[in-house]
Amino acid sequence: MAKVWQHPYLNVFKHFKLEEWKRSTKEGDVTTFMDKTLKGTVYRIRGSIPASNYIQLPKTSTQSLGLTGHYLYLLFKPMPGKYFVVHLDVTTEDSQVVRISFSNLFKEFKSTATWLQFPFICGAAKGSVYECTARTSNQDLVGVAPANVRWTCLMLDLHYILSMYLNRRYSHLKSIKLCSNLLVKNVYTSDLLFEPGVTFSEARQAKLAFHGISPMPREMAFPVPKGENWHDRYDYIRFPSDGSKLPYDSIQKGCSSPAAGVQVVEDPIRHLPRPVTLTKAVRDRVSLIQQITSPKDMPRWSPLVTKSIPEVHLATSGPLEEVYSGDQEFSRAEGLQAAGDYTVPLHATTDGGIHVYAQRMGDVAIHAVGVSSDETVYTKITGPEVLSSKKASPCRRLLPDPILKLRTIIGFGGCSTKWALWTKNSSAVVYPCHAIIITMQIETGEQKFFIGHTDKVSALAFNGNSTLLASAQMGHLSMVRLWDFQKGKCLSMFKTHVHSVSSLSLSYSGTVLCGIGKDGHGKTMVVVWNTAQVNQGGEVVVLAKAHTDVDIQTLKIAFFDDTRMVSCGRDNVRLWRVRSGALRSCPVNLGEYHSLEFTDLAFEKGHSAEREPEDRTLFVCSKSGHILEIDYKNFTIRNARRLLPSQIQHSHRREKQTFNSGPGIAINSVSVSSTFCVTASEDGYVRLWPLDFSAVFLEAEHEGPVSSVSISPDSLKVLCTTSTGNLGYLDVQSRGYNTLMRSHTDSVLAFSVDGLRKQMATVSQDNTIRIWDLVSMQQLYDFTASDEIPCTVAFHPAQQIFACGFSSGVVRTFSLTASDLLMEHKQHRGAVTGLTFSPDGNLMFSSCSHGTLALYNCAAQKSHVLRVLGNVVSQDAEHSPNALALSGDGRLLAFVGPSKYTVTVMDAHSLDELLRIDVSILDLDSTSLDSALRIFFAPMPVGHLLVSTSSNKVLVLDAKTGRLVREVSRVHKLSCSSLALSEDARYLLTAGDRVVKVWDYQMRFDINFQVYIGHSEPVRQVAFTPDQQHVISIGDAIFLWDFLAVSRLESSKADVHPYVESLVSPRAETNSEKLKDFTSSANERPRQSAPLPSVASPPHLDISSIHQPGRDEPRKETQGPEPQHYICPDSYRHFTPRFKASALPKSVSYPPACNEGLKLKAVIGYNGNGRGNMVWNPDTGFFAYTCGCVIVVEDLHSGSQQHWLGHPEEISTLAVSHDAQVLASASGQGNGDSRCQIHVWNIQDGTCQKVIFHHETQVQAMAYSRDDRLLVTLGDYSDRSLALWNTRTYDLMSSTHFLEPVHEVAFNPLSAGELACVGRGAVTFWLIEQRGADINLKVHRASIPDMVGQVELTSLCYSTNYLLYSGTNTGQICVWDTQTNRCFMTWEADEGEIGVLLCCGNRLVSGSNTKRIRLWSVAAVQELRLKGSDARSSSVLLEHEITLDGTIVGATFDDSLDMGIVGTTAGTLWYINWTESTSIRLISGHKNKVNEVTFSPGESHCATCGEDGSVRVWSLASMELVVQFQVLNQSCQCLAWSPVPISRGGAEGQHVVAGYSDGTIRVFSISRTEMELKMHPHSVALTAIAYSADGEIILSGGKDGLMAVSSPRTGMTIRVLIDHKGSPITVIQCTRKQYHDFGVEGGELWLAASSDRRVSVWVSAWLKDKCELIDWLSFPAPASPEAPSCLPPSLAAFCPWDNGTLVYVGFGMQKEILFYSLRQKQVVEKIPLSHFATSLSLSPAAHFLAVGFNERVLRLIDCTTKTEQDFVGHDDSVHLCRFTPSGKRLFTASYNEILVWEITST
Repeated sequence: MAKVWQHPYLNVFKHFKLEEWKRSTKEGDVTTFMDKTLKGTVYRIRGSIPASNYIQLPKTSTQSLGLTGHYLYLLFKPMPGKYFVVHLDVTTEDSQVVRISFSNLFKEFKSTATWLQFPFICGAAKGSVYECTARTSNQDLVGVAPANVRWTCLMLDLHYILSMYLNRRYSHLKSIKLCSNLLVKNVYTSDLLFEPGVTFSEARQAKLAFHGISPMPREMAFPVPKGENWHDRYDYIRFPSDGSKLPYDSIQKGCSSPAAGVQVVEDPIRHLPRPVTLTKAVRDRVSLIQQITSPKDMPRWSPLVTKSIPEVHLATSGPLEEVYSGDQEFSRAEGLQAAGDYTVPLHATTDGGIHVYAQRMGDVAIHAVGVSSDETVYTKITGPEVLSSKKASPCRRLLPDPILKLRTIIGFGGCSTKWALWTKNSSAVVYPCHAIIITMQIETGEQKFFIGHTDKVSALAFNGNSTLLASAQMGHLSMVRLWDFQKGKCLSMFKTHVHSVSSLSLSYSGTVLCGIGKDGHGKTMVVVWNTAQVNQGGEVVVLAKAHTDVDIQTLKIAFFDDTRMVSCGRDNVRLWRVRSGALRSCPVNLGEYHSLEFTDLAFEKGHSAEREPEDRTLFVCSKSGHILEIDYKNFTIRNARRLLPSQIQHSHRREKQTFNSGPGIAINSVSVSSTFCVTASEDGYVRLWPLDFSAVFLEAEHEGPVSSVSISPDSLKVLCTTSTGNLGYLDVQSRGYNTLMRSHTDSVLAFSVDGLRKQMATVSQDNTIRIWDLVSMQQLYDFTASDEIPCTVAFHPAQQIFACGFSSGVVRTFSLTASDLLMEHKQHRGAVTGLTFSPDGNLMFSSCSHGTLALYNCAAQKSHVLRVLGNVVSQDAEHSPNALALSGDGRLLAFVGPSKYTVTVMDAHSLDELLRIDVSILDLDSTSLDSALRIFFAPMPVGHLLVSTSSNKVLVLDAKTGRLVREVSRVHKLSCSSLALSEDARYLLTAGDRVVKVWDYQMRFDINFQVYIGHSEPVRQVAFTPDQQHVISIGDAIFLWDFLAVSRLESSKADVHPYVESLVSPRAETNSEKLKDFTSSANERPRQSAPLPSVASPPHLDISSIHQPGRDEPRKETQGPEPQHYICPDSYRHFTPRFKASALPKSVSYPPACNEGLKLKAVIGYNGNGRGNMVWNPDTGFFAYTCGCVIVVEDLHSGSQQHWLGHPEEISTLAVSHDAQVLASASGQGNGDSRCQIHVWNIQDGTCQKVIFHHETQVQAMAYSRDDRLLVTLGDYSDRSLALWNTRTYDLMSSTHFLEPVHEVAFNPLSAGELACVGRGAVTFWLIEQRGADINLKVHRASIPDMVGQVELTSLCYSTNYLLYSGTNTGQICVWDTQTNRCFMTWEADEGEIGVLLCCGNRLVSGSNTKRIRLWSVAAVQELRLKGSDARSSSVLLEHEITLDGTIVGATFDDSLDMGIVGTTAGTLWYINWTESTSIRLISGHKNKVNEVTFSPGESHCATCGEDGSVRVWSLASMELVVQFQVLNQSCQCLAWSPVPISRGGAEGQHVVAGYSDGTIRVFSISRTEMELKMHPHSVALTAIAYSADGEIILSGGKDGLMAVSSPRTGMTIRVLIDHKGSPITVIQCTRKQYHDFGVEGGELWLAASSDRRVSVWVSAWLKDKCELIDWLSFPAPASPEAPSCLPPSLAAFCPWDNGTLVYVGFGMQKEILFYSLRQKQVVEKIPLSHFATSLSLSPAAHFLAVGFNERVLRLIDCTTKTEQDFVGHDDSVHLCRFTPSGKRLFTASYNEILVWEITST
């Protein structure tokens, strides 16, 4: 987006003050003179050598112009009889500088990665001999400018040129160089498309702005004498050219002159061309011109701005369709395109010839996979414009964009398997997969992608701190890229001038890069580059290079000196040094080892102060098993060892390897840390050695030769790669091996997905069949066929069986459960090309390359043949692997055959032929026969058969009749290798060449497809997964993509297939709709547009006036059905309360007033599940939000909180009056209520003034009118009602019921009686007229423009200048004029749904479910509303953007929109300051259930853990978050704080131990904020954890009942206790005791409780390794069937005020608390309860006991007085209670909310 100062255009010469030559430079013969034609001063550049005579802006090449305009306008005139050259240096978004040059010197178009050369074809004056010659010869005279060459306005679309020719995104113009010989007036840049020769009045009259065209500004315009035409005097050249002449990639004048004036913008939909009859000669010429003007691959449905048709040399008779009869491009199928396509009229030129415009280049989105959407490349297209934030975008395209996002790639290597690197923090590995570089997190398996290489990656290298990554690709002139690793951005790309770079090394600092390759003569070449400036946008320059005859396998730069390198290879080890710009080397004297083949080297790590940096050992390994230790400083061999095979002893045991004499084991790689060394050898072993190589202390065997090893920076892990495509790491501490990636070692040929078990089978040219888990993407099974290649594979739809077809013709079925071969069928002689099961799994079909088709019965596991037909399938191997297609109901079987020109449809059960379609004759105009390639049945009930053909078309045929329904042309450049259609028949997948395309199947848009790159080999198959959530594509590797399109279900047509909605009768009211015959008119006259889906009826509003409604008065309903069947619309705006298993309490023992034992002090958390449930008034400072059923009113300065209680359920939304005196809050129904509650609060004293009832399900939005006299409340998608309330009495004034869901409502700030609400495809404007007690509502429903599409309007906000902004679920913002109620502008504001909009003056804030909040400058919108096309600018400007941690659900800003507070679904409230571009967390809490709260011994901090995997540490004084430890993909189940610091005093020794769902235990240091230790003592999830009383032992219990005793010092598990085995441990608690108390030695007493109502009590002396069971308690439970479905937990705790007593609650005969004496061995006291307890805590300070219930009540029991007090405020079951160590506070948790209570009783 251009900067503001460059709008609407920029005069470059004037801005840079060219005449002063301070910011520009001139060289050679550059002068100024007065030009008579232009009547002004121009610059003349003359000279025979263009490189010596030029004007250059800016002055030096290190500076940049920084011009961001979309278009460049050059006003110039070539000199007659001379040549000229113009160079433009443009910078791409990835900081690559590309030179665009054009000249009449160039004979043809040439391109490299950094230079585009376009030939410029000079035009001549109209009517001249030169022009006639050029026209009649059908080509321009390339070369010197003619004598009467004219002044030219050249417009270059820089966006288009970069995206089309280099697939890059334009950032800005860096420099301009104008070379002799030419005259130049000026240069301009702009984002606007200017049309010369059109006045402003003409433009207004013709509504040019609608087409995105503006008249030429006066400053840029050439003078035109009165009565003359601009185009008769000057040339206007636009590139991309719309000319009809060759060469195509040239800059030349277009073939049509806009002589027709402003008729250029006539709407092609309303003004159809007159019928024209063409003679054969003219038709032939039309065909010829059409062919030579469209050599590029372009979507043919691009809209065109057409000109009028002069009636010259044309006879006008005959039907309309005959116009197109001579041209394939306008065949009858064209008429069947969807709405939005334009008819293309013919143009007559003055010589009587007819020029047909081929379609212009479409706005094709080419996606580099996995990168953010702002790397999408768009090309220019002309047509009606919809304003975009980046550029006014004229065309409607397939949304969402991108529709695919790369999730996972299964694959490793491609060129080499030796490259895999650790990141600096040892948490991730980086490796190549063919042309993509992947970063994988080793804990989670999450992948990140680096995309840009066009061939397989041959080498990788990191700098010392993993910030800079270098990569090279194979090929003739190898390309190297340098990446900013953290940002994933390519910093530089350069050609190496070396063939196939085989090795790269980056210096530790990242300033020097070294590469190895071959020169043109096959000699080894070493090149050293300086990369120091690459982070600052500088270029990479060659420091030195050298040619050598010696072989080099590996070269590494010394980490201690950037100028020194070491290499090794066959027969040599050499030391290199860069000095004085030269690269010199010397060999190490190897003596007797001179003939070894060396493979890898490594430097000794570490540094000693006594030694020089270069005084270190160099380790070099060889193919013969030798490892040489070389003294690097003295160039001498210190030691030589050799790895030998183990000797087989008589006991048949392998002995350890030694370094003796004998035949050695080849070592491929070596890696050295400061303490040990690792070798990778050809025998498949990775071995760990001490640095003296005395013995192997660890080894790991692999399936194949190990290619490389690498020790992680923390020396705890060893990364290993094998030549068989495996990648994994060895954990040195645990001695465990983790496989990160397995992959096929050759091309993947086919795949099949088992949707039931989420498994995928793949077959490959590496002779393997592999089964993968689709969730974890890990390999499950591997089958190898030694002598034959598996070609096709198919899963059985029901059983765990798959079938595979082989190159030998054999079809085999395998059982996955038994991992065994079931059956082998040998009906085929050729390679199997097709294999599929029927949907019910009873039949199987196979075909082969010899034409045989076989049918099998698979009802039993042992399948048998039913029928075999010969010579029916096309004998062509290119139909593999999907030669057979089955219809969705399994009745029809289709294939290409018997010849490649025909498609046959058979009855699937009998193989009787039903239909034969000849595809070769469907195209009447083609000169060659078309053949079928791939086939696919559309899902039922669409009834289509899709066929891709050799002419790059997809034919859509009726599967019953064989009629052509429609066709899609130019699907791929070469051929379409795979087809697939989504189950809802909305999206079509095609694969071809090396790309995947996603299409809108109904072809409703201007741009109907998106392109995705990433594969380095042809894509062989692409398909949706059965759940339609993902797309899989295969070729070089296996790509799993997230499919981001959401299937929208119409609630009124839930049982109708989405594709056939247009065919359903509008009056259909039941589910027995009749479908029309879709193909009945397929071959008749073309329709001008495709049928649109018919809407049942426009929404009717049931408006009624209610005068005195009572609370219990039933609402009159006009709708019959109950609302429970309603489906939530495609919008996140609707509030859905979290599911709760708890029930509201029936009775509560409230404490007496002023004598409460507890006072609610603080609430931790914000309910991110609410919608608009946060309010802030910047004037008064009032700030409130909700957490569960509590309203939290917080002072932003002090942090103190007030809590307003009263709601029975989760609060959905809030609204505050404009005077900040009243707050309204809404929640679900209470006990006995049938309606939702709306509470009205007095903000001054925090009291509830009124509770009102109306809505039945949920209230999702509320708003006060500007004068605060009215309150409007809106029900959700099930309630569908809107209520209007009088705020003086809060009586209901009016109620309205909708037939469709409404998403949001807002009052007009300029008029208290006007409001608007948004829903499906429309805004409803309301006018409230009040006459006494009567209310009259006037309603106007305004639909959105057709070009926006069928969307939900999800948000809205009024501006103070008669504007209404509304957001859609597809990311657009529509602007409405509230005086005329019309939408006059839209723009693409986001990629996701916009749920929040706020406006003030000329600024607008939008928030969406892409987690982004954006600030827009919308100053141009008001001018556009008032002036229309006369507005100076029609662009909105994105000023700021901040990405937060979740979907935006609420936002409030101050009057200037400078600062505000934003709420997200992650449960966070953010403070946003646009001025400072900052975002600060104000409020945050757990997103999921809180599992534990624990406290530091000094009570300064507390820690919480939750299901979201986080451990959060809070300051108890301020209740602010101090630090958070996050573990991904695991839930943290239990937590404990170390009682005393381990081995250190003070705060430094404070630790927290956490237990996770994967059985691991992690110890975190609070002071150092890092994980210190990770243990894995359990195989199942942990459920309880505790420190021993002295902090030296960790006790943990698991879900299986096992308890582990572990040491936090060593990480070792000391013992495992199995007494509770079989039942999850619920509690572990430790306390101190007198050493000989209870008659047992030991200073520690601890208990464990399990969910089977058993409690064990233990005495331990851990230092003496003693642990003795002293008591075992079993509590009975009733055997009656009335037991609750989810049993309450069994909880136990030591009584703080009685050392020998423990307290127990749980499911039992009675609801009670039991006090059990360990000394008396009996229950000594019982306290009855009203419900079973879900949580328990005992105060260490007073005789208080806190109990939580599933009924959402907290009970405080005074054990001394036996009094009880109940407290409400929890939104769900109170599952956690914890007193602080001092007993002054009580923490309780209910799902994700934490309530902090102060103990007020003494």
